[in-house]
Amino acid sequence: MAGVIEMTARRRSQSPLLTRLRDRSPELVDALVGGAVAAALGLASLAVLVLLLWISSPYPDSGPGGAMHVAAALWLLAHGAELVRTDTLSGVPTPVGVPPLLLLALPVWLLHRAARDTTDGGPGDGDAGFVEEAGAVEVVPGPPPVSARTAWTGVVLGYVAVASLAALYAAGGPLRPSWVWAGVCVPLVAVVAAGTGVWSAYGRPGGPLRPLLGVLPAWVRPLVVGRDGRPGVATRAVAAGLAVLLGGGALLVAVSLVGHGATAQGALLRLTEGWSGRAAVLLLCAALLPNAAVWGAAYALGPGFALGAGHVVSPLSSAPAPFLPPFPLLAAVPGAGEGRLVHWVAGVVPMAAGVVVGRVVAQGAAAGESGGTRPGGGRGAVWSPWRTARAAGLAAVLCAAVLTGLAALSGGPLGVAVLARFGPVWWQVGAAALAWMVLVAVPTALGVRAWRCRTPGADGAAMGRQRERRPEGDAHQNGRPRKRSRLGRGGSGRTEATGTGGGLRSGGSRNPKGAGAAAGGASTSGRGTAQRTSDPRPEEPYAPFAPHVPIAPHVSFGQDDLYGHRGQDDAEFEPYDFLPADPSPESYGFRPSPGDAAPGRDGP
Repeated sequence: MAGVIEMTARRRSQSPLLTRLRDRSPELVDALVGGAVAAALGLASLAVLVLLLWISSPYPDSGPGGAMHVAAALWLLAHGAELVRTDTLSGVPTPVGVPPLLLLALPVWLLHRAARDTTDGGPGDGDAGFVEEAGAVEVVPGPPPVSARTAWTGVVLGYVAVASLAALYAAGGPLRPSWVWAGVCVPLVAVVAAGTGVWSAYGRPGGPLRPLLGVLPAWVRPLVVGRDGRPGVATRAVAAGLAVLLGGGALLVAVSLVGHGATAQGALLRLTEGWSGRAAVLLLCAALLPNAAVWGAAYALGPGFALGAGHVVSPLSSAPAPFLPPFPLLAAVPGAGEGRLVHWVAGVVPMAAGVVVGRVVAQGAAAGESGGTRPGGGRGAVWSPWRTARAAGLAAVLCAAVLTGLAALSGGPLGVAVLARFGPVWWQVGAAALAWMVLVAVPTALGVRAWRCRTPGADGAAMGRQRERRPEGDAHQNGRPRKRSRLGRGGSGRTEATGTGGGLRSGGSRNPKGAGAAAGGASTSGRGTAQRTSDPRPEEPYAPFAPHVPIAPHVSFGQDDLYGHRGQDDAEFEPYDFLPADPSPESYGFRPSPGDAAPGRDGP
């Protein structure tokens, strides 16, 4: 055995890490390509717009290369990165840090779509297919979705790689990016937008958010994100409050522009000449409309905004603005001086936002009251006043935090010295928003909750009384006769009816429908009530589950009851109603024997 030589060489198995990388390399490459394509599309869109404006300009200052440098710089500015202008009259570089918020929507949307499509494996790749062979249809499942971590990492890395090349290219132009701001803002936008895209591709589950929400207290988590992954009560209230605040701010700007329409038109005509230059100014105003909405919201809250260092515009007072070039949006700024009553009306906007936030919280606190029940909850699932107040306070804090971020993002410097600050002061806006929301939203939530809990109480009590009276029953329901079926002794059916047009009792006289009845009975006149014949036996308890043997088939034309069912309490139509109820035996040609019982009677 010592001379035996092993001729079979065993291949060493690959490490699990290499196998995993080899399996995921196509997915990672697709994610990288998706992120790079999203960045390229955003750059190309701005480049086409800038080139069109450069071509249509009657006095271009530079060639197409300069226009491409400006497009790359504007694309970085849209992410929040601050730019530095080098070609100034004084030779001192000046910062440009007011990002048009409308331009940010395009990169965010492209990143979201790229991450979502990459996670799904491309449009249609993740769907199941059908293969038909020999008349049989076989369902072929599609490929599983790409790993969330792989898709998110690839899209972010691909986007940041293209952004780095764009920053290097823009550094050679008149508007150079600040490397610190570019290194922070662009990856942050990519991380957030790509994360939302991957989360959307997986059906917006609540699992990935739990680690992020783990730092929050236990009572806060269900208010932010529900158990099913949908937004919680506080999140919905924040969205509604922000919509009212920003919509109100935009409305204030629009009303002021209409009031100062002549000034805005004059600024547009003096700023540039030719339709191409005016079109460029109008496009810039459209890109700055979200900024104007945030500034209007800050004005309505009270702190206002700054038009230069030390020049604050607020409802209480407006400092005289420094010398600024004419711009159409600046025409909406109120004149210098003390605030008047027309300026104080702007306080309606935060008050309305607080009322909306409180109402949304109250709807979640008493969701099963005054409007039906929700799936999985009943009328008893009502929050306590303390929990409702905490939810409204949390919504106020989150609303103030989001508005603080928007205020910080919507402003920035446009130069040095006096032009070092434009826009609202973020911490003042946050403090004012928190004060407004707490003072208005919390009392509103408590008041609406108390009202929703009180109103259905009376309705429920009335409904309960109706349900208690319903089993007993009355002779008449809505002016119609009520018929009951009972089973007497001996198993024979016994029916009785009271109401207009005659009554029916086995063993008694029956009133026919109409004048001149064939058989005997009490006659009726007009719409009078038929006379009831007395029953020699006492009333027996009603047995609702007793077998019922109808004398003749009938069809019910009654109305629905309280629960939507049709009962036998209303008037019924019997096709054999023209026959007498207790026909005389002589009319049929025979005479019963003395021992026979009459039809419908229990005995002689």
